[in-house]
Amino acid sequence: MSREDSCRPGNGAALPTRAVHAGVGRDPVYGSVTTPIYPSSTYDYPQPGDPPEYDYGRCDHPTRRSLEENLASLEGAHRAWACVSGMAAIQAVLFLLRSGDHVVAPRDAYAGTTRLFRTLLARSGVEASFVPMEDPEAVRAAIRPATRLLWLETPTNPMMRLIDLREMVAIAREHGLLTAADNTFLSPARQRPLEHGVDFVVHSTTKYLNGHSDVIGGAVLCREKTHAEALDGIVRSVGVGQSPFDAWLVLRGVKTLVVRMAQHEANARQAAQFLEERPEVAEVLYPGLPSHPQHDLASRQQDGPGGMLSAVLDPTRVDPVRFVQSTRVFRLAVSLGGVESLLELPFSMSHGSLEETEKRAVGLVPELVRLSPGIEAWEDLRADLAQALAAAAVANS
Repeated sequence: MSREDSCRPGNGAALPTRAVHAGVGRDPVYGSVTTPIYPSSTYDYPQPGDPPEYDYGRCDHPTRRSLEENLASLEGAHRAWACVSGMAAIQAVLFLLRSGDHVVAPRDAYAGTTRLFRTLLARSGVEASFVPMEDPEAVRAAIRPATRLLWLETPTNPMMRLIDLREMVAIAREHGLLTAADNTFLSPARQRPLEHGVDFVVHSTTKYLNGHSDVIGGAVLCREKTHAEALDGIVRSVGVGQSPFDAWLVLRGVKTLVVRMAQHEANARQAAQFLEERPEVAEVLYPGLPSHPQHDLASRQQDGPGGMLSAVLDPTRVDPVRFVQSTRVFRLAVSLGGVESLLELPFSMSHGSLEETEKRAVGLVPELVRLSPGIEAWEDLRADLAQALAAAAVANS
């Protein structure tokens, strides 16, 4: 066994081990234990017509390849592609579609995904139907002869609704459809859709995979070899591959994914329980709570409820805007999955581009707060939420 191979654990290794080591060990010159950054835009040819393993940075480069091998190992994928953003990863999958095709997608998917489907995808002659995908019969009813893809997002952002992946795969196979799942909210540390039969997985690696709020990135992965050639051609031709430094940042972050997710989830559980007991909170949306209508599905499908939750405040008791402006540890910002705690009002922030009627139709109201607890001490997060609720009390507004 070569030194390069000895640095790569097999698929039988535990997830925390693969998170640290998969894709690493590609430096035969100096034996660096971390993956080097190769910023070169081009590479020497031995001779004309005899291309090297890497020839042009837009198409591929060693640092990106290391990250892709790591992500493929974690998700159990045939292959992965690291992209410049989560939206770029989504577009890579959608480039598989042709004019006249039809997609079924969640009615409450991430706003950027919904906007992409309704604008740019529509201009290309691809239609999308948005349905409550937690209801398999609604999905079946939406399928047409032109349907080619079921787009899945579970949990949905920010309503925290779950989609039964095995059920969707069964429906897709009945009709000869492809399936793609956005796994950003849970990461492979808590959910691996390919294991349930899904064809493609996408990530915004900006979030939990990187985990430090210091890079924009995405990834697309496929389960079967049959899709790899088409996706590789798309990533190369469209130019959505990730740069060397950004790929290195994501790979650095992935090494601590499993231990970070454990703390994110622990804080999210306690935040959900704390908020559920507060009179200022009308509803808490978190699959880890027994009160969540899909708690049993979360227990079957996921390795844990994850680190994201939403809470609907009672506007007669607390001012939502004042609440999010009063926190001291939680930062008021979009995005999620970083080591620092974040919160936002999706109605006017991350999902502000959607029409008000669209938002209200799926239950997204101005008083819904999305929380991404970080890895800080719970007692500090609890104190911060408590003081913010007190500061935002309607009587004090």
